[in-house]
Amino acid sequence: MSNDDYVKAFEAATREMDSLMQQRVDLDQRILHVRQTLVSLSRLCGFTPTVSWGMTDGVRFILRQAQRPMTAIDVRDELANWGFDMSRYANDLSALHTVLKRLNKAGEIRFVARAAGSHAYEWMRATTPVNTMTQKPSSPKAKK
Repeated sequence: MSNDDYVKAFEAATREMDSLMQQRVDLDQRILHVRQTLVSLSRLCGFTPTVSWGMTDGVRFILRQAQRPMTAIDVRDELANWGFDMSRYANDLSALHTVLKRLNKAGEIRFVARAAGSHAYEWMRATTPVNTMTQKPSSPKAKK
């Protein structure tokens, strides 16, 4: 293949990626609307959640499920989408930031730096140790 062929393949892959990313944005927006509809309809039907979350448990749930780092506003909106009642807080973002900072200090979540000094949060996923040694280390020989 010539360099021109690689460039054409790269441009085609870039166009496809742009198209897929737009489809993702559209799908995420539709999911958001359907979740909000479900929350509203469940309230109108008189359904109540079977699990009563505190804010800390709700934040844990949201961040565990997230496929990307989330800002405090993202977490708040996702909590609302799942039916968490934020109206009991005078300043919901302040309460949420307190929970996020406490979870970070406890090592359950971590800050992710973003542009312009802002940050997001993500769940501290368990790490699996990887053995990079290809051979067993030799045992020390006993001296006589």
